[in-house]
Amino acid sequence: MSSVQDFKQVPHKLLVIPGPIEVSDEVLFANAHPSMSHVSLEFVPVFGDCIRMMREVLYTKDAQPFLIAGSGTLGWDQVAANLVEPGENALVLHSGYFGDSFEECLQTYGANVDQIKAEIGAAVSQSEIEKALESKKYKVLTFTHVDTSTAVLSDAKAIAETVKRVSPETLVVMDGVCAVASEEIQMDEWGIDVVLTAPQKGLGTPPGLSIVLASQKAIKVFESRSTPVTSYYASWKKWLPVMKAYENGSAAYFATPPVNLICAFHASLSAITKSSPSLADRFKLHQEASKRIKAAATELGLKQLPLEPSLASNGMTALYFPDGVSGADLLPALLQRGVVVAGGLHTSIKDKYFRIGHMGISVVDPQRGDIDKIISSLRESLAEVKACHKTQ
Repeated sequence: MSSVQDFKQVPHKLLVIPGPIEVSDEVLFANAHPSMSHVSLEFVPVFGDCIRMMREVLYTKDAQPFLIAGSGTLGWDQVAANLVEPGENALVLHSGYFGDSFEECLQTYGANVDQIKAEIGAAVSQSEIEKALESKKYKVLTFTHVDTSTAVLSDAKAIAETVKRVSPETLVVMDGVCAVASEEIQMDEWGIDVVLTAPQKGLGTPPGLSIVLASQKAIKVFESRSTPVTSYYASWKKWLPVMKAYENGSAAYFATPPVNLICAFHASLSAITKSSPSLADRFKLHQEASKRIKAAATELGLKQLPLEPSLASNGMTALYFPDGVSGADLLPALLQRGVVVAGGLHTSIKDKYFRIGHMGISVVDPQRGDIDKIISSLRESLAEVKACHKTQ
């Protein structure tokens, strides 16, 4: 097969979990690039372009991107190992499952961690953040922009404003794994110091990359450490020269980058930053798709996990099962219609709800009909399950 025009994915079930998501034919074709050297003249500009395009996605002029083989989880290690020295304080805002995980990672590297925990379906309030920041000096404050376990959207801009006003030395760290490219993130304008993410959600690429962007303020904090970095593989001391080399048009080596995945990532980032729809329109399309799915769910009598509309993310929807219906009923019915959704993840309510992802190509290419299929399949599956229960 010589060109992407000839390539079509094999028929498959529609993957609408909150990541990995569906990827375009162009991205999948790029992933099938013939094997090539990671230091070749062919690969260097591809990697350099990915570094530059990630800045565009996050509206930042000078943040330093790190693209490292690994999952999004490696982003926590990068933050904990490079920016927090053992014995320093970290504040974790908890809006779901991943707040606990980030706390555990920070503790693993020796940080003293405090956590502010919102009730299920809510985000931590600004007054609670302010009170905590006034109580002691924190090296970092971390929050999950969209917690995949609850679909709760935290107000990134407001959080950064509060930190800047109350404790300007504290670094603002965003876990944006389930937010980047489906939620607008103005890294420079809002004053976000670190954004960590992964490619398999809004960025529309197969999994396997840890993507971190660090502000120059964060880089200065890293460079002025008084103790050695507490990780080998995640050390920016190792990776910073590599990223700078590739962006400047030459190769450098610490560990082998996932060459084919970078090619796929390049194809997706090119579509996001250099073609239609524009980045701003992409966010609007995610908002519109989200409204459609949430309105259809309400019409079907399904209750959302987020307690208020302003707390609901645009790239995914979390819905409680209706009375008398379980995951064992609904999810297989959706699967029979060729739609793959996700069960619950939040430990305390895991069996009470399910999650739908609506990001990337499923949203920005209406000709695919993915959003229509999600809604019609959900309607039919619920009707089938309820009818089945009535006859039993």
